[in-house]
Amino acid sequence: MKTIVYKSDSRGYANHGWLEARHSFSFANYFDRERMNFGVLRVLNDDAIAGGQGFGTHPHDNMEIITIPLEGDLEHKDNMGNQAVIREGDVQVMSAGTGVYHSEFNHHPDKTLKLFQIWLFPNKQNVQPRYDQISIRDVAEKNKLYQVLSPNPDDQGVWIHQDAWFFLGNYDAGKTDSYTIKKAGNGIYIMVIEGEVNVSGTDLSKRDAIGIWDVESVDITASSDARILLMDLPMQMN
Repeated sequence: MKTIVYKSDSRGYANHGWLEARHSFSFANYFDRERMNFGVLRVLNDDAIAGGQGFGTHPHDNMEIITIPLEGDLEHKDNMGNQAVIREGDVQVMSAGTGVYHSEFNHHPDKTLKLFQIWLFPNKQNVQPRYDQISIRDVAEKNKLYQVLSPNPDDQGVWIHQDAWFFLGNYDAGKTDSYTIKKAGNGIYIMVIEGEVNVSGTDLSKRDAIGIWDVESVDITASSDARILLMDLPMQMN
């Protein structure tokens, strides 16, 4: 088993007034040659967006983009004709493919929006751009990982062009869980959203993360009430 720990306070940081962002990997003005990606995981941004503010229309291509609101609601518009509000308890995905333009704004005029935006390299280039969002409220389970993303359109959650699976977990203090990798050669990246957990012997606090590879399974113990995001993804580019 090989591991790398990403402490919360070691992430890149930017404060633009309307946007407070923490970057797990090199992004925009934050550059660290040792933090370019974890396998196909290219971006994990932890954003806090002021009321009524957001990102104007901008392009993406050949990237799988996943957004998970943590607090508040996000307003989305794109050149495919999609206009939607992604609420806390939803997951949004865009396959940028051959190219897409979109904007994202805090839906509320006076409440801060907090979200994760995640970019994964796809396993297919120049696909037809697509957009989807789902509610995960009805599939959320307590003290057990529940799937919110996979490569299969027929599985629970959203799907993407990559052999990756995402799970959320909401745990009471003292509860334990385990996870077995879905595909040989994949690694696991776990971000602690809230609380404190121990992952296969490593203690992690709020917004700490750990990358694990050359392993078949991991054990998770909630040291306090905790919430985590687990990503099972290829370590090699397709």
